[in-house]
Amino acid sequence: MQPVKAISLKLCAVVLFIIMSSLIKAASDEVPAGQAVFFRSLFAVPVTVVWLIMLGQLSTGLRVKSIWGHAGRGIAGTMAMAMMFAGLALLPLPEVTALSYTSSLLIVIFAALFLGEKVGVFRISAVCVGLIGVLVILAPKLSVFGGGPVAASEVLGAVVVLIGATFAAIAQITIRSMVQTEHPAAIAFYFSVTATVLSAMTMPFGWVIPSGWLAGQLVLAGVIGGAAQIFLTLSYRHADASIVAPFDYASMLFALVIGYFIFDEVPTGPMLIGAALIAAAGIAIILREHHLGLKRGRARALRTPQG
Repeated sequence: MQPVKAISLKLCAVVLFIIMSSLIKAASDEVPAGQAVFFRSLFAVPVTVVWLIMLGQLSTGLRVKSIWGHAGRGIAGTMAMAMMFAGLALLPLPEVTALSYTSSLLIVIFAALFLGEKVGVFRISAVCVGLIGVLVILAPKLSVFGGGPVAASEVLGAVVVLIGATFAAIAQITIRSMVQTEHPAAIAFYFSVTATVLSAMTMPFGWVIPSGWLAGQLVLAGVIGGAAQIFLTLSYRHADASIVAPFDYASMLFALVIGYFIFDEVPTGPMLIGAALIAAAGIAIILREHHLGLKRGRARALRTPQG
C-alpha cells in the first residue's frame, strides 16, 4: 500500500470535482441542468479513452458483461448529476456539498434493504446522527423553524439536492454489485455515454446557444470531471477505502473557500453544524465498515476447509 500517494490522488480528485461544480454553478444562470449534464458527460468520454489507451487497456477496459447493470447505474447516476446541477443554481455551493453527503447515509439503508447487508446499532446510530445534521441544515428553510422568510427557490433547491443524493446512493449500490464483474473504467465510460444520451433528450426543453466563454466553461467542466474520476479510481488502487474515503469530506473546506471568494457565499451557523454532523456520521460509518471487514477477513482465515 502507498497511503500518502492514495490520499494525494484522492485530494486531487476532490479539488477537481469542486472546481467542476463551481464551473457548472457559474454557468447555471444561463444553462439548464440537462445541457450542463450533456457537456459534463460528453467531454469526460475522450479523457477516459485517452487514459485507457495510455495504459494499454482500451479493449479490456471497455468490455461489458452486464448491460442492464450499466443501464441502471447510468440512469441513476444521470438523475443524481442532473439534480445536483439543478441544486447548484438554487443554493450556495457549500450547502449543496453538505447535503450531497446524505448519499453516504442512504447507502447504509439501501444496502440493508436491497443487498441484505446486516446493519448494527452503531451504523444505525451514525445514520441517525447524520440525518439530524440534514435537519439542522434544512430547519431554517422550514417555516415552522425559520426566523424569517425563506425563498421558495431555497426550499426547492434543498429538495432537489436530496433527491439527487438519493439517486447517487442508488448508483453506488449498483456499483457495489457491478465491480465484481466489470472493469472500473468501463463503469465510468459507459456512465458518461449513458448520461450524454439521456441528457441530449432534454434539448427541446430550453437549451441555449452558449457564448464562446460559456461553452469553454462547460467543456472544461467535462474534461475536469473526467480527470477527477481517473484520480479517484487511482486513489483506491494504492490504499484501502477506509484510508481514502474519509477525505471525501475535505470537499467542504474547498467548497467554503470557493463559495466565499468566488460566489460571495457566507456560510451560516446551521449549515456548518449540520455539515459537521453529516461528515462525522459518514466517517464513523466508513471506519466501522473497515473494522467489520477486518473481522470478516479474520473469520474466513480461521475457517477449516469444511467451513
